[in-house]
Amino acid sequence: MPCLLLILVLLFPRVALALLFLFTTYLNTVFHNILVLIAGFIFLPLTTLLYAWMVHNGLPAAGINLLWLMLAALVDLGAVGGGFGRRWGR
Repeated sequence: MPCLLLILVLLFPRVALALLFLFTTYLNTVFHNILVLIAGFIFLPLTTLLYAWMVHNGLPAAGINLLWLMLAALVDLGAVGGGFGRRWGR
């Protein structure tokens, strides 16, 4: 069951962020400024979820954890800009 939940969060990170924001205080303890949370929701939702998870588990944003953050950012940016590359090749 937890694997299914993880797959759903990875497939729909904006839905997971919205549900966490509306029904828990998980994101409020990490992001004190609502504008940062909104920017994360719009541009980098998976990275925002990963950073919130890292802060709650007490993991530093250095070393291998920084690599995970950069990988999540690349996945987010690839999802946003992927259509442009296909359109350019036509």
